[in-house]
Amino acid sequence: MKAAVIVFPGSNCDRDMQVALRDAMGSAPVMVWHGDSEMPDVDLITVPGGFSYGDYLRSGCMAAKSPIMKEVVARAGKGVPVLGVCNGFQVLTESGLLPGVLMRNAALKYVCRDVHLKVADNDTVFTGSYEKDQVIRIPIAHHDGNFFADDDTLSELEDTDRVAFRYCDADGQISAAANPNGSQRGIAGIYNKRKTVLGMMPHPERLADLTLGGADGKPLFDGLVAALG
Repeated sequence: MKAAVIVFPGSNCDRDMQVALRDAMGSAPVMVWHGDSEMPDVDLITVPGGFSYGDYLRSGCMAAKSPIMKEVVARAGKGVPVLGVCNGFQVLTESGLLPGVLMRNAALKYVCRDVHLKVADNDTVFTGSYEKDQVIRIPIAHHDGNFFADDDTLSELEDTDRVAFRYCDADGQISAAANPNGSQRGIAGIYNKRKTVLGMMPHPERLADLTLGGADGKPLFDGLVAALG
């Protein structure tokens, strides 16, 4: 399997993503600069977290206009899997690959802590190594993670099983108390219609090694290698 990590000015999780992919694949992914207009032939594209362009104008807005994103959109259109994490999720919504927007957290404060997620669907290349309804612990670190979409879009996401993860408590209960940012319906991650593009606010790459205090993010990367390798 070959993978690429897109690097923007302001990315701060590109190396975390690189390490998680390297450990899963056994070889290093290609680091692709945002200003490039071409990308090597890869089986997976990742858009990492951070604060691309300092979050000016709107989180992910400027990064979505970078030259490389035209190629990311084109590859996604051909079915190449794309994973966007945190700021990467914001970039994917701004580029039109995923619906909805990521707004300011409901409390208007930056949140950085571990949260629990319920795996809503494990029938994808991203979640195949998890169990359906499995509860996992993954870190978040964002100021603009409040997922918003109109009611019709939310219903379509749910009716077509395109919700990937929901915020929950340690027992798997989905509630307002377990929602760290106010995201509608507790949504922490979503897919495109073909389930080949995943955007999620929590950072699986930050908890993919037991030396980091846990490895609940590791099955995501191992599953991608099993599905795409």
